[in-house]
Amino acid sequence: PAPPAVDVLDINPERLATASKLGCSRTAASAEEFDRPGGWDFVIDATGNAGAIQDGLGRVAKGGTFLQFGVSDYATTAVIEPYRIYNQEITITGSMAVLHSYERAAALFATGVLDPAVFISDRMPLEEYPQAIERFKAGQGRKIVVEP
Repeated sequence: PAPPAVDVLDINPERLATASKLGCSRTAASAEEFDRPGGWDFVIDATGNAGAIQDGLGRVAKGGTFLQFGVSDYATTAVIEPYRIYNQEITITGSMAVLHSYERAAALFATGVLDPAVFISDRMPLEEYPQAIERFKAGQGRKIVVEP
C-alpha cells in the first residue's frame, strides 16, 4: 500500500523545505492553501498557538484524531464544539513527547534511519552563542548546533 499523504503547514520557509526533503506530500505557508473536503484523519498542532489549535480542530475528519503536541502558555484557550466531537467521533489527545521520544529519536539517528543533517540549519562557534539565540528568536533556521 502507498504511504499516507502528509501535509505540512508552517510559516517558516526553511521548515517547509525540510518537510519536502523528508517526503511530505504538500507544504504550504497559509492555511488557506490547504483544502481537503472531509478534513484530515490525523491533525497535529506543533505550535501551541491558540489560532493554529482552533484551525486544526476544525480540520479533523469524521472519526479522526487531533494531537496537541505544541506547548501552549498556561493561559491559552481554544473553543471546542462538544456536539461536533460527539457527532463526528473525534478524538482529542495530548502528547508530552519529551517523556517518551528521546531514546527512540536517538536510535533513529544512530542507526541512520534519519539523517540529522536534514534538521540542522546552522553550526556556530560557542563565541557566537548570542547570535544563535537571536536567529532562533527571529524564527530563522531550524536546529542550531553550537560547537565548543
